[in-house]
Amino acid sequence: MADETGLFIYGLVPADVEATPDAAGVGEPPGEVAVIRHGDLGALVSEVPLDAPLGRSADLRAYQELLDGTAAVAPVLPVRFGTVVTGPDAVVDLLRPHHDRFAAALAELEGRVQYVVHGRFDERTLLRGVLDENPTAAGLAEQVRGRSEAASREPRIRLGELISQAVELRREAENRRLLDATAEYVVSAQLRPPSHELDAAHLALLVDTDQEAALVDALEEYAQHRRGLLRMRLLGPLAPYDFVSAHQLAG
Repeated sequence: MADETGLFIYGLVPADVEATPDAAGVGEPPGEVAVIRHGDLGALVSEVPLDAPLGRSADLRAYQELLDGTAAVAPVLPVRFGTVVTGPDAVVDLLRPHHDRFAAALAELEGRVQYVVHGRFDERTLLRGVLDENPTAAGLAEQVRGRSEAASREPRIRLGELISQAVELRREAENRRLLDATAEYVVSAQLRPPSHELDAAHLALLVDTDQEAALVDALEEYAQHRRGLLRMRLLGPLAPYDFVSAHQLAG
């Protein structure tokens, strides 16, 4: 089994896409990326040993870098990370029954990329705002100040609940503000779940490439307006992970 190999599938592309000589796949050493074609479709693949464990951070990074680099020049449908098949015939078996749906999705993604906006509240500013607006929370904060956790257990629990509720409400409002601020520049938007208790916003945005600069300008203006309350980060351009994948279409 140690000598047997399979094909790791990264994503689906139009058939006229070529793998660049410097494209690096998963594995150690990195696999050479190739394209297997069927009809109007191509699949980005690289050879991997069937007994090799996948899932190192370097593998995930290689997967994302290949897809994001491809999305910058051509539409791409991501295939779930870790998908390995036995050979070229198995790749064609994936493409053939879903050919028209895959081709239509790629045509829809032509000239479009994904951005991810992530905002996190400044903890001190957030807590000050919650206590200023909520007399009950302010009273509980006074009760626990200077007391040990054991001696102030119940008010601490209640205060934590009130703060958690306030953060959730502020997060919902912040996501709505961001959606409104970017609506004219994006084709579609998806809410992402918070990755931290202080997350203020987490959005995936699908945007036409001719609107990228306008979107970035709008987000910079938004970040300036919210400066002091939250810190914002923008990732992109990326492959459209949040909007369509080969597995979703095949499902």
